[in-house]
This record gives sequence, structure tokens and C-alpha cells, in this order.
Amino acid sequence: MRRFVPPLALAAALVATTLAPAAAEPVGDPRGVGRQTLPEGDGWGSAGNGTTGGSEAAPEDVHRVSTMTEFRAAVGERDGDTPAIVYVEGVIDANTAPDGTALSCEDYAVDGYTQEDYLAEYDPDTWGWRDPEGPLEEARTASSAVQAEQIRVGVGSNTTIVGVGDDATITGMNLRVHNADNVILRNLTFSDAHDCFPGWDPGDGGGGNWNSEYDQVEVSGSTNVWVDHNTFDDGDNPGSELPEHFGRKYEVHDGLLDIVRATDLVTVSRNHFEGRDKAMLLGNSDGRTTDRGYLRVTWRHNHFDGLGERAPRVRYGQVHVHNNYYTVRDPEHFGYSLGVGKESHLYAENNIFDLYDGIGAGELLRNWGGSDIVEHGNVLMTEGAGRLTPVDLVAEHNALRPDDQLGTGLTWVPQLVDEVEPVHAVRGLPRSVGAGLL
Repeated sequence: MRRFVPPLALAAALVATTLAPAAAEPVGDPRGVGRQTLPEGDGWGSAGNGTTGGSEAAPEDVHRVSTMTEFRAAVGERDGDTPAIVYVEGVIDANTAPDGTALSCEDYAVDGYTQEDYLAEYDPDTWGWRDPEGPLEEARTASSAVQAEQIRVGVGSNTTIVGVGDDATITGMNLRVHNADNVILRNLTFSDAHDCFPGWDPGDGGGGNWNSEYDQVEVSGSTNVWVDHNTFDDGDNPGSELPEHFGRKYEVHDGLLDIVRATDLVTVSRNHFEGRDKAMLLGNSDGRTTDRGYLRVTWRHNHFDGLGERAPRVRYGQVHVHNNYYTVRDPEHFGYSLGVGKESHLYAENNIFDLYDGIGAGELLRNWGGSDIVEHGNVLMTEGAGRLTPVDLVAEHNALRPDDQLGTGLTWVPQLVDEVEPVHAVRGLPRSVGAGLL
């Protein structure tokens, strides 16, 4: 096993000679998508100073990138808040060394870590139901740090990242909009940010669980963000095919899009979120009371396709969820769609829930320490029938869970709404969302 340490200094040197500014907008952007801004009144992201991203970038700050080295330099290593537009062409694989060599999990392993040894050491049948400790756990932590250095990329303020054409893909990357302002992400497929070194927590959930790092996109401590016309999926590494160890799924994924740590003023529109178990989290802890007054997010015209739960799960924020299409399948792995968490203020209207056999309307909400949710205009569509049936989500939830009631108290009314469409207009939504359609 060879030890891999990401040579970021080498990457910077290489990119100085390989990354050239675009003299003009790419041929693949005839409509000028890179300079488009979030329209006024289009959800929470249009509040405050609005979301314009890198729309005012000078020609020397417009870049076309097609490799990990170029992407990191254009997005994650620039100084200051100068507006920038980054056009992504083709597939950028975060697990790629500066010389173009593909990197595997074995390349990140250090200090003698192997998965085989880890599983043998901490098997509850021999180790017991106590937290892992000792040299192998320390080696796992060190190996995880090596991977993180390679695949994590931070986005600076006043930046637009946009895919060119219909195949722009970022795979294996933990893209972090961290302590940044005014960021736009559009027309990209974010795929399979897998953790090579999940940790075993024997006390999680009563029967233990594998916990992983790396959301595909994490928005943390940031303001004015627009996430539009993207696809989020597991690529060739779907959660349904992950093995079990210690009787639990060996989970290598975290969230698709998490919005946390006092982030504020975000619009998430026309994205395709596919297949993930735990998909989207707003607020990452009940105890993070500093999130009060923040986490104001609009989710509109998205396709939540086969998600297990967290579509989204909300704490604290004022969150408007409207005109989305939920494809709710696989009763064995489905938990809920909308999570009503601590001090959450969810307002859900005119969404379609396409339910497959074995899943009832009472399962669509889950109370995670919240009290109320305002919902109206939502409908059910039975698989294949095509008929829309009005549903009272709160009444269905309360009938299923009489000891865990939700109320319908109104604490706010969405104002920044470009248009809440009639619910029947959402029927064809899955054909018009995701990457490759701008």
C-alpha cells in the first residue's frame, strides 16, 4: 500500500501554467447562463442584497475548467471577493492527483489502516458495544484527514459555478460554500462524494450505525446562495447496493445538500435529488440555538426522487417548500419526506406526492421535536393512476401517530414568492429539472 498525501503545492504550481482565463464566454453558453442572476422575488435567496454570484466578473476572472487541479485553483484558491465565473466542462473527479492519476481509497490509507483489519478489530462480537479506540481507530482518523484534504473544495464569495452542456459532472467532491456570500451553482451533476473511512458508532440508534463525512454540497455560515438546475445522485455507488457490516449498512454517504450553521437567504430550485437515504438537512443540531433567525430557505420546483428521508428535515428556519414533486417509493427504506424539527417554521404548499404501494400519507411528515407546520394545496398521486387527490398531511400524520401530534399554527407567511403555481402544473415537473436543461 503506498501512502498518498495530496500535493496541493504541486497542484498550485501546475495550475499557474495550465489555467488560463477565458477570453470570452464559452461556446457552450450561448444564452449567457454564467452571467444570469436570481430574479427579484424568487424566494429567500433574492432577499437582502440578492444573489448575483460572479455575474460582474471581468474577462480575466472567467475560467473554463475540466480537471480537478484547474477546478481547485479557479474555485478554492483565489484571493479576496473578486467576482468570478467558473465554467465546468466534462467530468471532474475529485479523486484525481495533479498528474491525472486516479486515486482509490487505498491511496488515502495511512498508518497501517485497512478496512479488513478495522472490521476484525471492532466487531461487537469480540470488541463489545463500546466505542472504537486504539491504533486502528487513530489510523482511520488519520486516513480520513488525508482524503478530506484531497476532495474538499471551498467556494469563495461572489462566485458562479456553472456546467457547460449536458454532461458537466463533479464526482467524489465535498464542495463547501463555507462562510461565503453570494454564490450560484447551476447546471451541474454532483455525484458520489463517498467516505472511504466511515466510523463505527455502537451507540447510535440502539443497534449501532456507520457514520460518514462529506455532503456533496454543504452550505455553511453563508448568505445569499442559489442552487438551480442541478442533479444530485450516488453515481455508480448507490446506497441500495452498499454491504452490511456488524448488521448495519456500511454507509459511505452523508447528505446531498445540507444547509447549516446560520446560513441564510437561499433558493433551491429545479434540481433533481435522487436515491439518497438521508438527503437534505437544514440545521444540524437542536442545540445550535445560534441558528435562530437564520436558515431562511425556499425549495421550489424540485424533484425529490426516491429519497429515504430529509426532503428536507428542518430546524429553526422559516422554510417555504412549494411546487415540488415527490416520487415516494420503496417502503422498506422510506422513512418520511418533511421533517418538522426544533423551532422549525415549515410552510408547504402545492406539492405532489406520488406514492407507491405500501406507503401511506401519514408517513410523509415526521415530528423531530417541532410543533407546527402550515400546509395546504398538497395532493397525492397513486402510482400509475395519474389522479390527483387533495390530502391533509397534518391530519394524516396525527391519525397515524396519536401520541406525537403536530399543529398548524401560523407563525409567518412567505412573501418572496415569484409564483406559486397551481398544483396540477407540477405534474410534468420531473421532465424539466436537473442538470443539462439550461
